[in-house]
Formats: sequence, C-alpha cells, structure tokens
Amino acid sequence: MLAAYLDGPYKLILLLHILAAIVGFGASFLNAIYGGQAKGRRGAEGLAIAQANYLVSSIAEYFIYGVFVTGILLVLFSENRGSRVWEFGDTWIWGAIVLYVVGLGVAHGILRPNVRRMNSLMEQLVHMGAPPGEPSATPSPASSLPPQVQEMQERAKRVGLAGAILNVDLVLILALMVWKPG
Repeated sequence: MLAAYLDGPYKLILLLHILAAIVGFGASFLNAIYGGQAKGRRGAEGLAIAQANYLVSSIAEYFIYGVFVTGILLVLFSENRGSRVWEFGDTWIWGAIVLYVVGLGVAHGILRPNVRRMNSLMEQLVHMGAPPGEPSATPSPASSLPPQVQEMQERAKRVGLAGAILNVDLVLILALMVWKPG
C-alpha cells in the first residue's frame, strides 16, 4: 500500500492535483481575452501579446498533464480499510478521463496548430510593415486584405470554436468531480 485515503501522502497529491488544475487550466481558460487584445492592437504590439500568451499556454500544458497524473495517483492512493474509495470504473472517474483525452485531442489537433500558424502569420505581417500609403491601423476592405490576414481570420474561427469546446469540456469535468455520479 502506497498511501491511504486522507492520510498525509494522499492529501499532498490532492494539493498538487488542485494546484496543477488552477495553474494549468487557469492560465488557459481566458485565452480568448488575450486573442482579442492582440487583434485590437495589431502590429508588433499585437504580436507580442499573442507570443506571450502562447508561451504561457505552453507552460500551462505541463500543469494540465500534471492534473492527469495526480488524478490517477489519487485513485490509486484512495485505499481505505483494504478497499479503494475511488475506482477507475466509477462513472465520474472514467468520464473525466474520456473528457480529458477529448480535450487534449482538441488542444493538440485544432487549437495549438492554428494558434502557432496565426503567430507565424502575424510575424510575417509585422516584418512586411504597412502597405504603402496605408496606415497600419486602418482596416482594409476584405478583398484587398493580404493573404496572411485572410488566413488568420479563417484560423481565428477554428481557434474560437476549439477554445469554447475546451472551456465547456473543463466545466463538464469539474461537474463530474463535484457531483461524482456513479
């Protein structure tokens, strides 16, 4: 037996689980606000905001992985008088695992690649500078937008949808953790 339910090691893992969730999910839950700020500032300022957000989100990923690892440890360490308090067969545990894996798929398959490409496109635009005779803050008609801007607009839709899915996914996982069905 590694640890017993509610003893010192279990509580330490629980503390680490909650801390990892706060840091990991907290750092990424409001990413859309950073995106809006980057879009509103454009140019080098907007790029700096987008790059800072990407860096913070990249660090948050490790904490999000830590949530999974510590969650598994909590189940394994939940022994009480010879039997486990929590089992992997409990609906709320396997449901949370499924939702977590779905979230990772959305984050790594849709969100991160699109944000990474958007940052690259923003870098290209910053290096190009404003078109001759046009201030950088003046929006262009859609037909005369550089291809980078058109691609960024399309990718922004995917990023927005992925972000919304991830936020709902997190709320569902939290609901499972709080109500513990089955």
